[in-house]
Formats: sequence, C-alpha cells, structure tokens
Amino acid sequence: MSEHGARGRREAIARSAVATGKGDDGTTGLLYGGRIAKDDARTEAYGTIDEAVAALGLARAEVLALRADERLPEALEDLDATLLAIQRDLFVAGAELAANPDAWDRLEDGLTRVDEAMLVRLETMLGEAEARVDMPREFTVPGADRLSAALELTRAIVRRAERRVIALDHERLVPGAWLMPYLNRLADLLWVLARLAEHGLGTSTLRVRDEPSPKPR
Repeated sequence: MSEHGARGRREAIARSAVATGKGDDGTTGLLYGGRIAKDDARTEAYGTIDEAVAALGLARAEVLALRADERLPEALEDLDATLLAIQRDLFVAGAELAANPDAWDRLEDGLTRVDEAMLVRLETMLGEAEARVDMPREFTVPGADRLSAALELTRAIVRRAERRVIALDHERLVPGAWLMPYLNRLADLLWVLARLAEHGLGTSTLRVRDEPSPKPR
C-alpha cells in the first residue's frame, strides 16, 4: 500500500465510530484488559458463540416475517421472546470466555458469567417446549421450513461452540462451572424448538429413513 493510501486509511479510522485499527496486527482485546491473537482458542470459542447469536437472529427474523404476514401460529407466538432471551444469555457466555484470566474475580453471575439460574431457566424452557410436541425417536433431516432450518443451523453452531469450550476447559481457561452445561442444554432446546416450529407451521418432520414428500405435478 502506498504511503498516501495508508495515511488515508488511518484518517478514515479516526472518523469511524466502529473501526479502531488496533486489530490490524492480528490481535483482539480481552474483557478487563490485555490482548490475544485473533486465532487464539479463546477467540475461536467466543467467536463461535457470536455466530450462534447471529444464527438466532436469522430465526427471529423468520418469526417476525411470519407475524407480519399474519402467518405465525399461536403456538409460536412466544418464540421471538424465547430466542431473544437466549441471544442475551449468549452475550453473557461470550463475556465469560473473553475475560482476561487475571480478572476472573471481577466477573458477575448472570452478567458476565453464566450461572446456575441461567441454566435452570433454560431447562424450564426445554421442559415446556417438550410438553408441547411429540418428539421423534430418530435422527431428523433439517429443511422442512425456513424457521426450523434456522434453528437447526443454530443448534449445530452451538454444538461447535460447546466443543471449543470443552477444549478450553482442558486448559483451565473457562472461569465458571455452568457454561458447558448451559451450551449442552441449549443445543437440546434448539432441537426441540425446531420440532415445535415444524409442528406449529404444519410442516412434516423428515426422519432420516423417511421418503421425501413427492414433488407437486
């Protein structure tokens, strides 16, 4: 890059409310100070949590579109609020993973560290959702409708986040005791919510051994 181009880029950053340029060296800041590489295992873990938040946004957008079109069934009326609550929980999970280990004593339950109450709330959601739909007893194939597919995508991302966090735990880089159980239970809940979405929208859950629906003639 020419000197003029580099200078222009710095001037643009100076005017930006978003870009700082501090990460141009491949590092990122931790909560409560310090910097680590952007490909650090911790960055990978909370980055995967961020992916899950974004995927939940896709699912919520589908709920809002169905509501705007007056096609959202009554059984799914509370799904937007449920997904939003999970998104907010995941910001707590991300903060916990992004905290500088030297400042773990500054983490606050329910705000910057996943706590037992968050897990209990999630398990309550799971129990309520399971009571509203018959659960398939075999593997299912995502794609019956866009809402359930978005929920399944989020579930797969959460499972990846769980694997990343387990790897961190082996290195004693997970501050609290409740994050791994939370992610494990969340993936279960998302699978059930996908089935609930299919049930509410009247789309058929496709099991692995089922034949696909015939094409319309």
